[in-house]
Amino acid sequence: QVQLVESGGGLVQAGGSLRLSCAASGRTFSNYAMGWFRQAAGKEREFVASISGFGINTYYADSVKGRFTISRDNAKNTVYLQMNSLKPEDTAVYFCAARRSVTTAPVGYDYWGQGTQVTVSS
Repeated sequence: QVQLVESGGGLVQAGGSLRLSCAASGRTFSNYAMGWFRQAAGKEREFVASISGFGINTYYADSVKGRFTISRDNAKNTVYLQMNSLKPEDTAVYFCAARRSVTTAPVGYDYWGQGTQVTVSS
């Protein structure tokens, strides 16, 4: 079992930046690929970014490519999402998730955090 706790959300103006963190507890962190997802009000949850167990491979949704960066620190059992050039359409609840595989992918996640709200004002 893996427990995930997100932090770092908040209110920011368009063009600003935020860094989300997700702290994991439980099993060996490097055994899990990690991902970030988001869900805007009235919409389905969508994939944002993922990173492999040792941080070698990353994968991004087209909507955030070039603006968001996913990274991880396995010594701290933490994954990050650096979000730059934020847009109002990035407003959503952001979730981190863990996948029982070292390989990254946009689907197939087994454990989820509770989410953190990100609001981007225009």
